Amino acid sequence: MSEINRSSRTERSRFLLLDWMQLFFVPLRRFFELQEKLHLLRYSIRWILLSVVVGIPVGLASSFFLYSLDLMTKTREAYPVLILLLPAAGAAVAYLYHRWGSSVERGNNLILEEIHDPKKVIPLRMAPLVLAGTLLTHLFGGSAGREGTAVQMGASIADQLTPFLRLKAEDRRLILIAGISAGFASVFGTPLAGAVFGLEVYFLGRVEYRAILPSFASAVIAHLAALAVGTPHTHYHVEYAPLMDGWLALYAFAAGVCFGLAGWFFSSLTHQIKKLMGRYITNPPLRAAIGGLIVVAGVGLLGTDYIGLGIPVILKSFEQELPPLAFLAKTVFTAVTLGSGFRGGEVTPLFFIGSTMGNALSSVLPLPMDLLAAMGFVAVFAGAANTPLACTLMAVELFGAEAGLYAGLASVAAYVFSGHSGIYASQIVIEAKGSRYKHEAGHSLSQIGQRFRSKKNQN
Repeated sequence: MSEINRSSRTERSRFLLLDWMQLFFVPLRRFFELQEKLHLLRYSIRWILLSVVVGIPVGLASSFFLYSLDLMTKTREAYPVLILLLPAAGAAVAYLYHRWGSSVERGNNLILEEIHDPKKVIPLRMAPLVLAGTLLTHLFGGSAGREGTAVQMGASIADQLTPFLRLKAEDRRLILIAGISAGFASVFGTPLAGAVFGLEVYFLGRVEYRAILPSFASAVIAHLAALAVGTPHTHYHVEYAPLMDGWLALYAFAAGVCFGLAGWFFSSLTHQIKKLMGRYITNPPLRAAIGGLIVVAGVGLLGTDYIGLGIPVILKSFEQELPPLAFLAKTVFTAVTLGSGFRGGEVTPLFFIGSTMGNALSSVLPLPMDLLAAMGFVAVFAGAANTPLACTLMAVELFGAEAGLYAGLASVAAYVFSGHSGIYASQIVIEAKGSRYKHEAGHSLSQIGQRFRSKKNQN
């Protein structure tokens, strides 16, 4: 009996000790949980404030750029003779970069390289140089876009916080991503797509979630800042998207394959022209002048539909039948313009290529013309930039959720079938697009292209 009593007392003592320990450790654990929440709160407040500091000036810069671009376009349309000065404008742009912009001439690829391996703050002069170069390109009739300009302005403005706040390498990566997202969102009026574009663009096959807060916050703030000053954005309309079934999904996927091949062809042609002109014409101003002459000759043959942003033709592609090879003409005009040294983005020309290709495909695929134009609008971009998620969200923002389903399927197909190629040569492959290409993981698209060319030369 005494042994039982001793055992019972021991058991009670143990439970009593556990109760006291629980009374001590539960508040302690809650204290540490509170500390963790406070840390997350401080982190969130810090990055929201930094996103405000990035988003407002980038949104206003994009607004100024869009107003200026609209003025340049209207001036060119009012004075068609300006196209004859395109070679001289190209030489001026190339000289501008050769004289003052050699450290920033790699543009978007320089930004991606700094995200991958932060070394040196991007000079602020990237912003005025790319702005001036793009406006001159559009004033005199080059075929280019605006995304590259907005992204470069956004990243260069954002990176000026690095020395001011003494940001560490990891924080600098996040601030650059925030600048990219802010520029993209404010220039197109698509904050969701802009936010995801910043997370998706610098790696192929991986989304960088650690940057999700600054990316989304800066994109939304830049978009709101641009809207606050009345920045105009083009509106597109898809009349009807049928309820998807198995056959329609198959048609959407087939269209996406075509869009992916178009994106691959555009990026490959642009890189090849840049490489060949750099090899045989070593003087940058002369190189751009010759590119300008080629574009002028093209305008003489085909007219002015394929220069500038091409927004009027994009709008027509949703409403009426266009020449079936319009997408090919825009591909060549833009590849020559950008490959020879003019400045501007690739994305709006990719919208043109995709929407006109979708317009052409409406004669062979049983889908509405405007829906196919919308699908191509984003899917060719998805294939050329390797950003299918951002492009799907862009479709939802621009065309609505019903059209977004078709556009998302087409964007994924385009992403897969464009292969390991793209307009951003500094993208690094993290997850290969197929098991056959696993050996290419960890390499940039430019390195993969060089290895392919060296193998081809050996054979």
